[in-house]
Amino acid sequence: MSNPTKALPLRVLIVDDSAFARSVIGKKLSAHPDINVVGYAKDGLEAVAQVQALKPDVVTMDVSMPNLDGLGALERIMRDFPTPVVMLSALTGEQSQTTIAALELGAVDFYLKPSIASPTGAPGADLELVEKLKAAASVPAARLRSMAAWNRSHRLGAAPTLRTVERAGRFRAVVVIGTSTGGPRALAELIPALPRDLPAALLVVQHMPPMFTRSLAERLNHESQLEVKEAEEGDHLSPGRLLLAPGGYHMVVGKGGSVSLNQESPECAVRPAVNVTMASAARYYGRAVLGVVLTGMGSDGTRGSAAIKAAGGRVIVEAESTCAVYGMPKSVKDAGHADNVLPLNRMAEEIIRICGETQKAAAGVRP
Repeated sequence: MSNPTKALPLRVLIVDDSAFARSVIGKKLSAHPDINVVGYAKDGLEAVAQVQALKPDVVTMDVSMPNLDGLGALERIMRDFPTPVVMLSALTGEQSQTTIAALELGAVDFYLKPSIASPTGAPGADLELVEKLKAAASVPAARLRSMAAWNRSHRLGAAPTLRTVERAGRFRAVVVIGTSTGGPRALAELIPALPRDLPAALLVVQHMPPMFTRSLAERLNHESQLEVKEAEEGDHLSPGRLLLAPGGYHMVVGKGGSVSLNQESPECAVRPAVNVTMASAARYYGRAVLGVVLTGMGSDGTRGSAAIKAAGGRVIVEAESTCAVYGMPKSVKDAGHADNVLPLNRMAEEIIRICGETQKAAAGVRP
């Protein structure tokens, strides 16, 4: 069943502590026939009250506000009145870290605030935000509730019980994960569930600007058994290590497990693109490559999955039931490249199983 689409125009609540920013954002969004700005809030406390009273389809949420900041407001909204939220963030280290935390808590997406909150703004900035609001509003209420439930259990320290594999002296598999909208939240569940002794090198491509990818890598490294770092030129694949493509750069696997970065043309309108990483991994590691495509808009991952399959590798995609946006996985599935379609909570176990099989095959052990 497809995600339900909210009837247009979308009812939007704007939350920002700056009266000027509220005015500019409101005027720009109201100029679009698909948007109906139904209210404003100047801080997190007022935002929670307005969500309860107005029941908007989607909320734009500032990060830094007095009384109750965007993170605190998001947590209360997701707990009491699950509603799609798009964070408006500034391009600073502190706000990027807070924004990553917000995405893990259940914010569907984020947008760089200076592009929309200035009188002129970047060309097409308001249209891009409108598209993000539409995508966020399409997330089913049941999915928002399940994210809120996972957040509560995660904060209570619950963790999945998973079978680990034998310690590997070197990696036998290469796992390439691609994701976009909803990705930070999905990665926050998936990556900490993978064991340190996984006999695989991992590469992750998350569609995200510079600075935000570094904050995401740092956060995942803190929460996971694996070593997680933002990839740098000259890094090498290693078992138990996850390299995250930096914003603005394609990540390419080379001979001998070397990793290089480039700023060649975007693919599927994004850079980094997981197509590029998947295709390069397939070229050198063939049947040892496992492609994983998680929630996200668009079709990035389809060409890369085709390359993995052609080289003898395997591909698994996230099921619609757990995706924030069922775009990238659907594209791979519809193209016939998915070996399996799984909900997010079963992904880690399947990755462990496949990597274990690959390890045994490399050692000449029959399953």
